[in-house]
Amino acid sequence: MTVVAAITAAFGLPSRHGPDSSAAPPSKPPRADPVQTGQGGDGSRRTGSGTWSSGIRRGIRIVSRPEPWKRGRILAAVALLLGLFMLLHARIPNGIGNLGSLVETVLPWFGLFVPVLLAGALWRRSACAVVALLLPVLAWLHLFGGLLTDKSHPGGDLTVAGHNVSADNPDPVGTARDLVASGADVLALEEITAQAKPLYEKELATAYPYHAVRGTVGLWSKLPLSDTEPVDIEMDYGPLGDTKPADVKMAYNRALRTTVATDEGPLAVYVAHLGSARVNLRAGFWTDTRDRGARALGKAIAAEPNGRVVLLGDLNGTTDDRAFAGITSRLRSAQDAAGNGFGFSWPAKFPVVRIDQILVRGVKAEASWSLPATGSDHLPVAAAISWG
Repeated sequence: MTVVAAITAAFGLPSRHGPDSSAAPPSKPPRADPVQTGQGGDGSRRTGSGTWSSGIRRGIRIVSRPEPWKRGRILAAVALLLGLFMLLHARIPNGIGNLGSLVETVLPWFGLFVPVLLAGALWRRSACAVVALLLPVLAWLHLFGGLLTDKSHPGGDLTVAGHNVSADNPDPVGTARDLVASGADVLALEEITAQAKPLYEKELATAYPYHAVRGTVGLWSKLPLSDTEPVDIEMDYGPLGDTKPADVKMAYNRALRTTVATDEGPLAVYVAHLGSARVNLRAGFWTDTRDRGARALGKAIAAEPNGRVVLLGDLNGTTDDRAFAGITSRLRSAQDAAGNGFGFSWPAKFPVVRIDQILVRGVKAEASWSLPATGSDHLPVAAAISWG
């Protein structure tokens, strides 16, 4: 064999002179590409980075085609509308059935539409719908992402708690004992009936030597109280309300203001139970009494001379609702500042909204949490505060 023939045979190159009778047998057919067969070079199944790289390449090929961008355009439009809906919720008018307030009350739950739309986008294999979903995801995280982390800190100079004990509570004695077990220094109760009042006073007397009740709301404290007075939240409104005697109005008064004497000075504490909100087909989201009370309470807080203020109460609405702007512009939610999660408080069996609030000014919220359920349809809420 010539030198040229030997080199040609060694590298498998075709011979210029045709087949050589002394050449080696024909080489084996070329092996399949391992990426295509899913096997490694040694014949074993390829796993790990090879599988991922193959999947990535396949995904790139799919989205580079025009078809995924043409499919699911309606889903993409709905996703974009959902994102704009959440971002621009404050611009939704209240003129028709208080729609704006209703949306803001349940605003966090609009995030549930994202996985539904994502499932539809994947089923349709729609690239444009998947990309459009980034807007509602980012909008939801902008509004509520901060609530997903635990912002609480250990310590606190004072623990405050509030509870709508419910007029229909079948076990006020048990509820009072549960609240004592919470260890709160200051305890606010709403919806106290005339029948249940002596039961609460008896069960709470040992743990809380100081208390004040005005109508259906009250405050129990381990520290001395002074300057307690009712707060007019305009439950009796108009000419008919003006004709009612003061003692009649006091029987169902739903807000008070008092001063708690602390080692660091006086603390103004408000307890309030605003009017109910109702959803029905004719009136939509009916909140007239509640909104009127919120405005009156906001004015009282604006006029409060004490720099340190705590508001405890069932406001029958969330702090996202524009109806509470007069309050939330002056007080900060303890749950937003130092809670862990949304802190939903109603209904107790399956809480979906936080309508029981602890709002503060001039003090620092260190932690905020919900207490275990009692005989009420509301969960009690608590917060640890410090003087900052």
